[in-house]
Amino acid sequence: MTIDVIVDTKGLLMTVKVTAADVTDRDAARELLPELRERNPELTLMWGDNAYTGLADWARNDLDLTFKVVKKPPNQVGFKVLPHRWIVERSLSWLMRARRNARDYERLPEHSEVHITWANITLMTRRITRADARRAAVPKPIAA
Repeated sequence: MTIDVIVDTKGLLMTVKVTAADVTDRDAARELLPELRERNPELTLMWGDNAYTGLADWARNDLDLTFKVVKKPPNQVGFKVLPHRWIVERSLSWLMRARRNARDYERLPEHSEVHITWANITLMTRRITRADARRAAVPKPIAA
């Protein structure tokens, strides 16, 4: 199975689609993007890697969405962190920290999608509680 995720600029999950391994990322995106666009009409710009080359015209014409492919420089040798692409990779590593997501135990793609979503909910709630704890730890000035 293949996991296709769309995340926001903070790396939080917007939508997930688990497909069979023979489905290309581009084909999965053609199913995923209309659903995402319908739920998030304010969305205007997306970035993707080379696997999504060719979607820009379709996204602009059919979804009124600007889709930019982040390509690596032609003279690049070895691994380099590219802007915008590392956000998804970081998000996938966060989601794979959940032991259930580290291996493919599920029989149905829908079950995998639910476990990935659950891992993201756990991540978000931990961030919220840490932020609340930090705010509570800041001493408040006492008026004299």
